[in-house]
Amino acid sequence: MDSFEARAAVITGGANGIGFACAQEFARRGARIMLADIDQTSLDAAVATLRGDGVDAHGVLCDVRKLDDVTRLADEAFGVFGEVHLVFNNAGIAYAGPIAQASHEDWRFVIDVDLWGPIHGVEAFLPRLITQDADSHIAFTSSFAGLIPNVGLGPYCVAKYGVVALAETLSREVRADGIGVTVLCPMIVETNLLTNTERVRSEDYGPPTPSPASTVAQLASAPGDDSVLNVDDVARLTADAILANRLYVLPHRASRESIQRRFARIDRTFEDQIAQGWTH
Repeated sequence: MDSFEARAAVITGGANGIGFACAQEFARRGARIMLADIDQTSLDAAVATLRGDGVDAHGVLCDVRKLDDVTRLADEAFGVFGEVHLVFNNAGIAYAGPIAQASHEDWRFVIDVDLWGPIHGVEAFLPRLITQDADSHIAFTSSFAGLIPNVGLGPYCVAKYGVVALAETLSREVRADGIGVTVLCPMIVETNLLTNTERVRSEDYGPPTPSPASTVAQLASAPGDDSVLNVDDVARLTADAILANRLYVLPHRASRESIQRRFARIDRTFEDQIAQGWTH
């Protein structure tokens, strides 16, 4: 994709937060928008806001945990727009708490939304994007926690690492099909992620395991904290990355040192092994 003008963009988790900010940014650059969200009230309000700004906008109620829902979303998008040029698998929830205290249902909830959701997006849209033979793009929202392990965020890290792996592998596999791939890996952004997580956890997962305030704080915005980025700034950077066909979006400069240290530790392993006589 070299332009958003008249292009059709589908965004899951699009009624608020990063999803809605990106919808507004893509629309400002000329895109037609289809928002998907699990909350009908918020979805209707978001679509109404876009339409009030003159955007060709549509909304589809969608639970990304369900492949049938995401397939129906794809049906609606291609039915309305004819072609789809950008699929942004953005819907996600947060989880904070030590691995030793996480219940099986906590794991299932996080992975169902944060990893199966993006997988369903690929399953539902990728074959059609390949068939339509037009320049297109698939984007994902992961997290800094998808690149660097965070104590107290184990299940969340596992799911978000999976999203990064999905994006990295997919980018290699679909390059020849003219499909670009981008994965957004922010630290803390001004969103209501924790509130949304509490709202969308359905009864079949049971009550969440209580988490220490110290671990919850890793996912929450702190007033006046200059490390918390404005969601509109993240949206602009994401739009720029899509047009530049950059695989990674890393909005926080503060994450760079941690990323460098992680890969330095991995590389050091070779030297440690050689020092102990490993020759293969």
